[in-house]
Amino acid sequence: MQYSFASRAQTLLSSPLRDIRELAKRDSFISLAEELPAEELFPVHSLAESATSVLSEDPLALQYGEAEGYRPLREWLSQDFSRRKGLHVQPQHILLTTGTQQAIDLLVRVYVDPGDPVLVDNPTSPGLLQVLRLQGAAIIPVEGDQEGMVPEHLEAMIRKHKPKLLMTAPNFTNPTGVAWSLERRKKALDLCISHGLLIVEDDSYGDLSFADGKNQATELPSIFSLEEKQGEHVLYVGSFSKTVAPALRTGWAAGNRRVIEMMTAVKQMADWQSSMLNQRMLHHLLESKHFQLEDHIGMLNREYAIRLKLMVELLKRSAWKDSTYSIPSGGMFLWVQLPPGLDGEALLRAALLKGVAFLPGSMCSATSAKDRIRECIRLNFTHPGRDELLLGMNLISEAVLEFTARN
Repeated sequence: MQYSFASRAQTLLSSPLRDIRELAKRDSFISLAEELPAEELFPVHSLAESATSVLSEDPLALQYGEAEGYRPLREWLSQDFSRRKGLHVQPQHILLTTGTQQAIDLLVRVYVDPGDPVLVDNPTSPGLLQVLRLQGAAIIPVEGDQEGMVPEHLEAMIRKHKPKLLMTAPNFTNPTGVAWSLERRKKALDLCISHGLLIVEDDSYGDLSFADGKNQATELPSIFSLEEKQGEHVLYVGSFSKTVAPALRTGWAAGNRRVIEMMTAVKQMADWQSSMLNQRMLHHLLESKHFQLEDHIGMLNREYAIRLKLMVELLKRSAWKDSTYSIPSGGMFLWVQLPPGLDGEALLRAALLKGVAFLPGSMCSATSAKDRIRECIRLNFTHPGRDELLLGMNLISEAVLEFTARN
């Protein structure tokens, strides 16, 4: 049979990530490409105790529940937002989702028509680009630097394109790792308020902060918290995937009640609700006397800081002498500008033959034009163990040297 898929579905078939994920299933393959935390740091024993307790105490854990998500977990989030992040969100203004990706997908489904302009960081998250392309949005990249989006360019793009949304991750932006300055956060918020734009603030990486032992993300207020009437112009999304465990598939969207209601309505069509069992397990874990989320995050940050330092030291070797990068103060990625003349996709093909992968910059570009982003690569330093990271970087270095020797 000749299947006739929607034209927009073709965007799902051309991603190098699909090939990398297949290769990553091999035991000897090393992937520095994906957005993965370190599984050896998962709180396995605490989660096992939570699972046993939840299943033995109440069979309703296996039943359908509210589409908005498990009410006690939403109440916990409301209190945690207030205590740690200065966000004032009532539980009824929070929707629990199957990770951050679903929160973004639901919002785009109910808010973006085909052809609607949407502003994004340049470069930006591959997952976000896939969601927007599938919906048929007109993706408008906004230039940034080490302080965040450049206000002048943001304003120019708003005036030129009259977009409906600004979608950004000001805490350790994927892929660059940039943490926006307070001034840039305020200016972006002011511009969006004055032009009637909704901001989608993705804080998936905000807790992974390790500059000088301080949590920079909690010291810098979220864009959501800066608004006088919190949630009016900002939808705050995130998940527990990077801090507890991805397989729990528990994320959130917090914001204006009308927006949350619309997202909940489309979620009911998509999957009715995210896993009630997972949400109850997670809530039990967070309330347990034997597990402290902040202590666990502190442990993650100490280990990830060591892995980042190791990667940076490896980038000081001769193979990388003409490359450039800025060391992030948190997140999961190091964004590297390759030596002149090197293309990220071409280097990836050579690296794959050696048994290692990274994400080429082209996957993070909102346009198909050949630009400087194609000469960049994204390296994940959180998932591979220290020995694996060392071997993976050595193999990529070999591939770089082979290319530079030809030139």
